[in-house]
Amino acid sequence: MIHPTAVIDPEAKIDEGVEIGPYSIIEKGVSIGRGTKIGPHVVIRDGTVIGKNCQIFQFASVGEAPQAFAYKGEKTSLLIGDQNIVREYVTLHRGTAHGGGKTVIGNGNYFMAYSHVAHDCQIGNHVILANGATLAGHILIEDYAIIGGLSAVHQFCQIGTHAFISGLTGVTLDILPYMLASGSRAKLFGLNAVGLKRHHFSEETLKVLKKAYRIIFRSGLTLEKAVKRIVEDEISQSPEVQHLVHFIERSKRGISR
Repeated sequence: MIHPTAVIDPEAKIDEGVEIGPYSIIEKGVSIGRGTKIGPHVVIRDGTVIGKNCQIFQFASVGEAPQAFAYKGEKTSLLIGDQNIVREYVTLHRGTAHGGGKTVIGNGNYFMAYSHVAHDCQIGNHVILANGATLAGHILIEDYAIIGGLSAVHQFCQIGTHAFISGLTGVTLDILPYMLASGSRAKLFGLNAVGLKRHHFSEETLKVLKKAYRIIFRSGLTLEKAVKRIVEDEISQSPEVQHLVHFIERSKRGISR
């Protein structure tokens, strides 16, 4: 059902089964997949592609121009996958030409009210941004990460898979996968054990991840030497530990401790 007061550009691509509520605006160049529901007073701008079975609540701003001084009106995009939930007053921005040209959001993510995703972010699958969580530009968030309410993440940071960032946290460095971070300047507080158990990680996996954490942060070794010790240890056979090591090796901003 498309409400008669909705303003939809004839060049927009609206799939079967899409619902669009009163007074929403859908610009040209927008594509909306089958079964997606758009609430009232939603604005979806040119360059936005939305997948199947998403739900976008009232007053969300989707695909707006990036808040970047370098942006000069170039044609860029926001790509959103399937089964995402976008709550009230969420803002999701397109990419910039110098940042790759696109903001990408995977599948099954949940953006709570007033959360913000800036230009050129890359968000995986099943990520949660709680109320008022804010991402600056060029951030990478891996699958199943949770960003707590009123938290802010600095541009170019990376958040690892299954990481949990508590509310009111300021993230200025990369957050390792599987870890719990908190504080006005994020510090690690060990393994995100509760979250990992909820996702059915085995006790053996928790054990090897805890050992890797102790080697990195409790052994007194430099980060480089700690990684070398992990690689030489039998725990390096764990896929999760391998991912942890790879995340450290690719980090450019440095790791929160």
